[in-house]
Amino acid sequence: MAILLAYGVNPEGRREILGASASLSEAEVHWRAFFEQLHSRGMRGLRLIISDDHVGMKKARKAVFPSIPWQRCQFHLCQNAQSYAPKKSMKVEIGETMREIFNSPTLEIARQMKKAAIEKYQKSAPEFAKWLEENIEEGLTVYQFPKEHRKKLRTSNGIERVNREIKKRTRVAVLFPNKESALRLVTGVVIEIHEEWITGRAYLDMGCLMSSQPENL
Repeated sequence: MAILLAYGVNPEGRREILGASASLSEAEVHWRAFFEQLHSRGMRGLRLIISDDHVGMKKARKAVFPSIPWQRCQFHLCQNAQSYAPKKSMKVEIGETMREIFNSPTLEIARQMKKAAIEKYQKSAPEFAKWLEENIEEGLTVYQFPKEHRKKLRTSNGIERVNREIKKRTRVAVLFPNKESALRLVTGVVIEIHEEWITGRAYLDMGCLMSSQPENL
Protein backbone atom coordinates (compact mmCIF):
# COMPACT_ATOMS: atom_id res chain seq x y z
CA MET A 1 0.00 0.00 0.00
CA ALA A 2 1.31 3.43 -0.95
CA ILE A 3 0.14 6.68 0.61
CA LEU A 4 0.48 9.61 -1.79
CA LEU A 5 0.65 13.04 -0.15
CA ALA A 6 0.95 16.65 -1.26
CA TYR A 7 1.25 19.85 0.72
CA GLY A 8 1.71 23.43 -0.37
CA VAL A 9 2.20 26.98 0.83
CA ASN A 10 -0.81 29.25 0.35
CA PRO A 11 -0.78 32.97 -0.62
CA GLU A 12 -0.61 33.91 3.07
CA GLY A 13 2.58 31.89 3.48
CA ARG A 14 1.05 29.08 5.54
CA ARG A 15 1.38 25.40 4.75
CA GLU A 16 -1.66 23.30 3.89
CA ILE A 17 -2.17 19.61 3.27
CA LEU A 18 -3.51 19.52 -0.29
CA GLY A 19 -4.49 15.90 -0.50
CA ALA A 20 -3.88 12.27 0.42
CA SER A 21 -4.52 9.08 -1.48
CA ALA A 22 -4.17 5.36 -0.73
CA SER A 23 -2.96 3.43 -3.78
CA LEU A 24 -1.63 0.00 -4.61
CA SER A 25 1.75 1.43 -5.60
CA GLU A 26 3.64 4.58 -6.57
CA ALA A 27 3.40 3.79 -10.26
CA GLU A 28 2.86 6.63 -12.74
CA VAL A 29 -0.83 5.80 -13.18
CA HIS A 30 -1.51 6.34 -9.46
CA TRP A 31 0.50 9.55 -9.19
CA ARG A 32 -1.20 10.89 -12.31
CA ALA A 33 -4.67 10.15 -10.91
CA PHE A 34 -3.67 11.87 -7.66
CA PHE A 35 -2.38 14.99 -9.44
CA GLU A 36 -5.46 15.13 -11.66
CA GLN A 37 -7.67 14.90 -8.58
CA LEU A 38 -5.84 17.86 -6.99
CA HIS A 39 -6.29 19.86 -10.18
CA SER A 40 -9.99 18.97 -10.48
CA ARG A 41 -10.57 20.09 -6.89
CA GLY A 42 -9.34 23.57 -7.82
CA MET A 43 -5.61 23.65 -7.17
CA ARG A 44 -4.29 26.58 -9.20
CA GLY A 45 -1.39 29.03 -9.21
CA LEU A 46 1.46 26.55 -8.81
CA ARG A 47 4.87 28.24 -8.82
CA LEU A 48 7.11 25.27 -8.00
CA ILE A 49 6.95 21.51 -7.42
CA ILE A 50 9.45 19.95 -5.01
CA SER A 51 10.05 16.20 -4.84
CA ASP A 52 12.68 13.51 -5.12
CA ASP A 53 13.45 11.83 -8.44
CA HIS A 54 10.81 9.09 -8.20
CA VAL A 55 10.23 7.69 -11.70
CA GLY A 56 6.44 7.32 -11.46
CA MET A 57 5.97 10.72 -9.89
CA LYS A 58 8.28 12.37 -12.41
CA LYS A 59 6.36 11.03 -15.41
CA ALA A 60 3.00 11.96 -13.87
CA ARG A 61 4.22 15.46 -13.01
CA LYS A 62 5.36 16.06 -16.59
CA ALA A 63 2.01 14.83 -17.91
CA VAL A 64 -0.24 16.87 -15.60
CA PHE A 65 1.91 19.93 -14.80
CA PRO A 66 4.32 20.16 -17.77
CA SER A 67 5.02 23.90 -17.46
CA ILE A 68 5.61 24.09 -13.68
CA PRO A 69 9.28 24.39 -12.58
CA TRP A 70 10.58 21.39 -10.62
CA GLN A 71 13.06 21.45 -7.74
CA ARG A 72 14.68 18.07 -7.17
CA CYS A 73 15.27 17.48 -3.46
CA GLN A 74 18.85 18.48 -2.64
CA PHE A 75 19.01 16.09 0.31
CA HIS A 76 18.22 13.12 -1.91
CA LEU A 77 20.60 14.41 -4.57
CA CYS A 78 23.44 14.38 -2.02
CA GLN A 79 22.55 10.80 -1.09
CA ASN A 80 22.42 9.79 -4.76
CA ALA A 81 25.78 11.43 -5.42
CA GLN A 82 27.53 9.39 -2.73
CA SER A 83 26.47 6.15 -4.42
CA TYR A 84 28.78 7.12 -7.33
CA ALA A 85 31.87 7.25 -5.12
CA PRO A 86 34.42 4.76 -6.50
CA LYS A 87 35.46 3.86 -2.96
CA LYS A 88 33.86 4.17 0.45
CA SER A 89 36.44 6.67 1.70
CA MET A 90 35.30 9.22 -0.92
CA LYS A 91 31.63 9.27 0.06
CA VAL A 92 32.02 11.97 2.71
CA GLU A 93 34.11 14.13 0.36
CA ILE A 94 31.56 13.86 -2.45
CA GLY A 95 28.70 14.64 -0.07
CA GLU A 96 30.54 17.75 1.12
CA THR A 97 31.19 18.81 -2.49
CA MET A 98 27.46 18.63 -3.20
CA ARG A 99 26.57 20.65 -0.10
CA GLU A 100 29.09 23.34 -1.02
CA ILE A 101 27.48 23.71 -4.45
CA PHE A 102 23.98 23.91 -2.97
CA ASN A 103 25.06 26.45 -0.35
CA SER A 104 26.41 28.83 -2.99
CA PRO A 105 25.01 32.36 -2.56
CA THR A 106 24.15 32.73 -6.26
CA LEU A 107 23.32 30.54 -9.22
CA GLU A 108 26.41 31.75 -11.07
CA ILE A 109 28.70 30.64 -8.24
CA ALA A 110 26.87 27.31 -7.93
CA ARG A 111 27.50 26.64 -11.63
CA GLN A 112 31.14 27.66 -11.32
CA MET A 113 31.56 25.21 -8.45
CA LYS A 114 29.77 22.52 -10.44
CA LYS A 115 32.18 23.00 -13.33
CA ALA A 116 35.19 22.89 -11.00
CA ALA A 117 33.91 19.71 -9.34
CA ILE A 118 33.36 17.98 -12.69
CA GLU A 119 36.94 18.80 -13.71
CA LYS A 120 38.31 17.74 -10.32
CA TYR A 121 36.67 14.29 -10.38
CA GLN A 122 37.13 13.46 -14.07
CA LYS A 123 39.93 11.00 -13.25
CA SER A 124 39.42 10.09 -9.58
CA ALA A 125 35.63 9.54 -9.79
CA PRO A 126 34.55 9.62 -13.46
CA GLU A 127 31.09 8.14 -12.86
CA PHE A 128 30.33 10.81 -10.26
CA ALA A 129 31.62 13.55 -12.60
CA LYS A 130 29.32 12.32 -15.38
CA TRP A 131 26.33 11.99 -13.03
CA LEU A 132 26.98 15.48 -11.63
CA GLU A 133 26.99 17.08 -15.06
CA GLU A 134 23.72 15.35 -16.02
CA ASN A 135 21.76 15.85 -12.78
CA ILE A 136 22.89 18.84 -10.74
CA GLU A 137 20.81 21.44 -12.61
CA GLU A 138 17.62 19.77 -11.36
CA GLY A 139 18.67 20.79 -7.84
CA LEU A 140 19.29 24.45 -8.72
CA THR A 141 15.77 25.51 -9.74
CA VAL A 142 15.32 27.05 -6.29
CA TYR A 143 17.53 29.96 -7.37
CA GLN A 144 14.48 31.32 -9.21
CA PHE A 145 13.11 32.24 -5.79
CA PRO A 146 14.17 34.77 -3.14
CA LYS A 147 17.18 33.72 -1.06
CA GLU A 148 15.03 34.04 2.09
CA HIS A 149 12.88 31.15 0.81
CA ARG A 150 15.53 28.82 -0.57
CA LYS A 151 16.37 26.96 2.63
CA LYS A 152 12.74 25.84 2.97
CA LEU A 153 12.19 25.15 -0.72
CA ARG A 154 15.30 23.20 -1.66
CA THR A 155 14.31 19.82 -0.24
CA SER A 156 11.22 17.67 0.24
CA ASN A 157 12.05 17.27 3.95
CA GLY A 158 8.94 19.23 4.89
CA ILE A 159 6.75 16.21 4.18
CA GLU A 160 8.91 13.87 6.28
CA ARG A 161 7.35 14.91 9.56
CA VAL A 162 3.92 14.09 8.10
CA ASN A 163 5.22 10.71 6.93
CA ARG A 164 6.61 9.95 10.38
CA GLU A 165 3.28 10.73 12.04
CA ILE A 166 1.43 8.49 9.58
CA LYS A 167 3.89 5.63 10.10
CA LYS A 168 3.55 5.98 13.85
CA ARG A 169 -0.25 5.57 13.65
CA THR A 170 -0.29 2.84 11.00
CA ARG A 171 2.24 0.71 12.90
CA VAL A 172 -0.19 0.60 15.81
CA ALA A 173 -3.12 -0.40 13.60
CA VAL A 174 -0.94 -3.02 11.81
CA LEU A 175 -3.58 -4.39 9.39
CA PHE A 176 -6.29 -2.77 7.27
CA PRO A 177 -9.13 -4.70 5.59
CA ASN A 178 -9.05 -2.41 2.54
CA LYS A 179 -7.46 0.79 1.25
CA GLU A 180 -10.46 2.87 2.30
CA SER A 181 -9.86 1.99 5.96
CA ALA A 182 -6.19 2.93 5.62
CA LEU A 183 -7.12 6.23 4.00
CA ARG A 184 -9.56 7.07 6.81
CA LEU A 185 -6.77 6.75 9.38
CA VAL A 186 -4.31 8.73 7.25
CA THR A 187 -6.88 11.46 6.63
CA GLY A 188 -7.43 11.85 10.36
CA VAL A 189 -3.70 12.31 10.91
CA VAL A 190 -3.20 14.84 8.12
CA ILE A 191 -6.26 16.88 9.15
CA GLU A 192 -4.68 17.37 12.57
CA ILE A 193 -1.41 18.51 10.99
CA HIS A 194 -3.23 20.73 8.48
CA GLU A 195 -5.14 22.52 11.25
CA GLU A 196 -1.93 23.05 13.20
CA TRP A 197 -0.24 24.54 10.14
CA ILE A 198 -3.10 26.75 8.98
CA THR A 199 -3.59 28.33 12.40
CA GLY A 200 0.11 28.67 13.23
CA ARG A 201 2.81 31.07 12.15
CA ALA A 202 3.48 31.71 8.49
CA TYR A 203 6.01 29.34 6.95
CA LEU A 204 7.18 31.79 4.26
CA ASP A 205 7.13 35.58 4.01
CA MET A 206 5.13 35.98 0.79
CA GLY A 207 5.76 39.73 0.71
CA CYS A 208 9.39 38.83 0.14
CA LEU A 209 8.35 36.71 -2.85
CA MET A 210 6.37 39.55 -4.42
CA SER A 211 9.14 42.13 -4.03
CA SER A 212 12.11 40.04 -5.19
CA GLN A 213 13.24 39.41 -8.73
CA PRO A 214 14.20 35.78 -9.44
CA GLU A 215 17.53 34.93 -11.01
CA ASN A 216 17.43 33.73 -14.59
CA LEU A 217 18.11 30.05 -15.16
